[in-house]
Amino acid sequence: MIKPLEDRVLLKMVEAEETTKSGIILSSGSQEKPQIAEVIAVGPGRTEDGKKIEMSIKVGDKVITSKYSGTEIKYEGQEYIIAKESDVLAIVD
Repeated sequence: MIKPLEDRVLLKMVEAEETTKSGIILSSGSQEKPQIAEVIAVGPGRTEDGKKIEMSIKVGDKVITSKYSGTEIKYEGQEYIIAKESDVLAIVD
């Protein structure tokens, strides 16, 4: 199991759409890199000026990330991204 440190989150990207809304099938090269991810694990938060700052993101949240943020890793056959909480732009309801 991967456990992020400090204010980092472990993300699994949501699969890119393979067809457009009008039904056109896209090749893998023409698909945009998805920016919506599911939060798999979160770190404990960071300490700033001696005060603990809690994470505002929790496991299971769907989030929008910066397009090229974080570090891509492969673990046990799955691809993940480890990013700072500040790289997360929004939580999707």
